[in-house]
Amino acid sequence: MTEALDPSRERLKHHFAQRVIHQARQILEIWQRLHRREWTAEDQAELREASLGLLRFAERFEQREHIRLAQQLNELLDAMQANRGRLNSELINQLSHLMQALSQTGLRQGDQLERTVLPPLRKPVYIALQDQEAGEQLARQLEFFGWSALALESIACVGAALQQCLPAAMVMDVDFAGRGEGLNLAARIQQGLENTLPLLFFSETDADTPTRLAAVRSGGQDFLCGTLDASVLLEKIELLGRADRYDPIKVLIVDDSRAQAAFTQRVLNNAGIVTRILLDPIQAMTELSHFQPDLIILDMYMPGCTGPELAKVIRHNDRYVSVPIIYLSAEDDLDKQLDAMSEGGDDFLTKPIQPRHLVSTVRNRAARARRLKARMVRDSLTGLYNHTHILQLLDDSCFQARRDNRPLCFAMLDIDHFKRVNDTHGHPMGDRVIKSLSLFLKQRLRKSDLIGRYGGEEFAIVMPDTELVNAHKVLEEIRQRFSEIRYPADPVSLACTFSAGLVTLGTQDDSQTLAAQADGALYRAKKAGRNQVQSALNAAPYHVELPVVDA
Repeated sequence: MTEALDPSRERLKHHFAQRVIHQARQILEIWQRLHRREWTAEDQAELREASLGLLRFAERFEQREHIRLAQQLNELLDAMQANRGRLNSELINQLSHLMQALSQTGLRQGDQLERTVLPPLRKPVYIALQDQEAGEQLARQLEFFGWSALALESIACVGAALQQCLPAAMVMDVDFAGRGEGLNLAARIQQGLENTLPLLFFSETDADTPTRLAAVRSGGQDFLCGTLDASVLLEKIELLGRADRYDPIKVLIVDDSRAQAAFTQRVLNNAGIVTRILLDPIQAMTELSHFQPDLIILDMYMPGCTGPELAKVIRHNDRYVSVPIIYLSAEDDLDKQLDAMSEGGDDFLTKPIQPRHLVSTVRNRAARARRLKARMVRDSLTGLYNHTHILQLLDDSCFQARRDNRPLCFAMLDIDHFKRVNDTHGHPMGDRVIKSLSLFLKQRLRKSDLIGRYGGEEFAIVMPDTELVNAHKVLEEIRQRFSEIRYPADPVSLACTFSAGLVTLGTQDDSQTLAAQADGALYRAKKAGRNQVQSALNAAPYHVELPVVDA
């Protein structure tokens, strides 16, 4: 006989579930804070206390995934203590991977983590618009794509919400509660906060320079005008709150002096920056391919190859044109420094250098390079990787999968009857469908999966460390849920589907072969009737018939 559920016991379980999430969030917030400065003994003690708190509540609630992560974090902190409190690249990498796993618990469908009743770790989004109805509609759209959002109707509501929880981001109308009052409210909110609140300002009309300047001074990280589109807003919020906050900067140090390289590495490691030392500059291109750094530090004078010569070689490769190069040398002749800068360098630091100056320069240069790269490699409509970059990522992923002897899947998706959508409902509706699918893929795939807009209505997905049967199951779930979306249209609402071709990396395959095979599987899915996933599985593809909506 099945035992009836005890309501009081269920309420108690839910209470402890909230405590687990609170402790996990506390750890992630400490981790974010530590990335902005050098670690101290007090910082490590704070992280240790938070980790023990997570372990205690996770054990009480019997949350196996959080227990495992808390235990791993404690082991890494033990290793740091054994290393006299010093960080090294290996520890930073392990900590970063662990924090990414912790940030993903309960986040997205497809994450290979324990399914629980826990709410997502991500914080809510607050929306403060002068048009309350538009704010509520925007909040509903954000919730549909997995974000917790709250539309706020007054200054008092804003204050009450901030006392309850600081948001992942806040959308603030510059005229909220009165002309220009949104800017004043934002400035007051930022006062007294240890960390600046991520703010996105909005104006129905194109704002003048003084208004935009006031937004910057109030902590605004972006400014939106006209009509607030949910997909555009989601992309902005993703950029503000995505997990690359837990992805450390990677720096390649090229210096023939082992002592100098070790000093630079120690300074950067203690600031949470991952480094790799290269004593032989001739091996630089191979190391760049393997390590994929965000920034390169070059010595000016090295035997066999000078810093400026190596910078020229690096710049010859299109993939590394935008990677910042900083010279670190004892050379104090300004003319020689300027000559070196003209040979592909972005900055010149003179030895000896204050550790704080070095860390600040590296962080600022790397952060700006990441932002610029995101614009270069992403599709303007969807925010996904563009055609060229997704193929480069597929090539890199194939190399890594072979090196680590891990599985890899690649999928190509195509929206069914997309020309009919454009011809019948217009290109704005077609763009809306494309954005909708791109958002669905971003929300329902793992953060480790790589998504690109292959071209037009075609998408490409690289799924590292994934067996074919699991990839097939995930795509089937996404396909079915996507088909349930209804887009308002005349005379009746519009429903769209997609077809997909899925392949796994074979022993003799390269990225070009994989792309061709996926394209062939996609063609078979189209020919077999569309709205299905075709893969190397011998079983018949799943298929759901939907009514075709015509004009």
